Amino acid sequence: MKMEDMVIVSVDDHITEPGTVFDNQLSGQDYATAPKLKVKPDGANYWEYQGKQIQSVALNAVTGRVREEYGMEPTNLDQLRKGCWDVDARIGDMNVNGVAASLNFPSFAGIDGGLFISADDKKQALVHMRAYNDWHIDEWCGKYPGRFIPIGCLPLWDMDETAREVRRLADKGCFAVTMSDNPTMRGLPSIHNEYWEPLWKAVTDCDTAICLHIGTGNVSPHPSMESPIEVNIATMPMAVAFGAADWLNLAALTRYPSMKVCLSESGIGWIPYLMERADYSHEQHHVWTHSNQYFGDEKPSERFRRHFSSCFIDDAYGLRNLDLIGEDNVCYEVDYPHSDAPWPNAPEILWKSAQFLTDEQIDKVTHRNAMRLYNFPMFDHHKREELTVGALRAQAREAGVDTALISTGGAAPLAAGEQPRPVTSGDIIAMFTKHAEPA
Repeated sequence: MKMEDMVIVSVDDHITEPGTVFDNQLSGQDYATAPKLKVKPDGANYWEYQGKQIQSVALNAVTGRVREEYGMEPTNLDQLRKGCWDVDARIGDMNVNGVAASLNFPSFAGIDGGLFISADDKKQALVHMRAYNDWHIDEWCGKYPGRFIPIGCLPLWDMDETAREVRRLADKGCFAVTMSDNPTMRGLPSIHNEYWEPLWKAVTDCDTAICLHIGTGNVSPHPSMESPIEVNIATMPMAVAFGAADWLNLAALTRYPSMKVCLSESGIGWIPYLMERADYSHEQHHVWTHSNQYFGDEKPSERFRRHFSSCFIDDAYGLRNLDLIGEDNVCYEVDYPHSDAPWPNAPEILWKSAQFLTDEQIDKVTHRNAMRLYNFPMFDHHKREELTVGALRAQAREAGVDTALISTGGAAPLAAGEQPRPVTSGDIIAMFTKHAEPA
């Protein structure tokens, strides 16, 4: 196989939503009370919902910007690549990056739907969450069939409505849902509480995957406010291990042997050690911890391979140890338009790491695993040869997709005139705080 022959599906990307999300979905009072995109006096966009303001964060949409300007700024949509918020432009950006299909998590709604989960008026929140899901499936994904894997948010404050929404989404062809890896951070019961039983049954009945995105619950810590921010950035994927270990010990996995748990934006290099450690810990301690009540004769590592999948951006170490993780358990991600995204060079970076793999393993990791996990019939809509890296980039060249870097002349984390120094956790947190201030 050549690099140009790969078919790449990214299972972790993001939408910086346009202000028109609810325009075609709601009317009357439901529309009047829906989240609204507004503009501060300094030009920054923000969303307003039930008396709360939700900031737009530039670090979450810096793809295509000069790297010197990564940071926080007045984040008007016009300052970003149009592909961040316009689905037609997104297809162009996918083509130039050689990406056949993409799963897109929410932004203003919260990667785990947290905006609605934390809303005071839950009756309104249910209406607006469903409308958001319908916009995502029908307007964003639906405009280009076979190019987007749909994912839905859930009203996790009400298990009856949650189970109903899982089934409604499946009827619409959406077989992925997002939630926090640690819902106690949202004021909800832990995953080990019987509260969640209707969700486990619904996702299993519908063959729907639960996506646990990095940063929605167990987050990578800031050791100190003086610590360079790269300490936090470098350890983000490893923070997923806390949630993965918690879900690995979920008793419901015994009752629902086909339940699918996807670790999103997680990396894979840490997984072999976690499985080795979990197996050792279980063997050493199960007599007094009584964990055999739900593991039975199964090792934690065997349970991981049966239920869990993970994904990576650039993880040559993980791919060298693919046999320890499971070639059926790994997918690829781009993370567009976040700061880690390798746009528009994802194929080159992936190909360099994939040299350890056979052609069959490359096909699994790049697209076949994703199609199976998310019940995504991509080739029902497009021929394989139309979706290769080479074919998509040829379309981008013909369409004249512009990859010139964007510069608006600001937004660096350091103060104007300040001598260059490592950007710290304190700098970034101060920027978040500043841009969360009311308009």
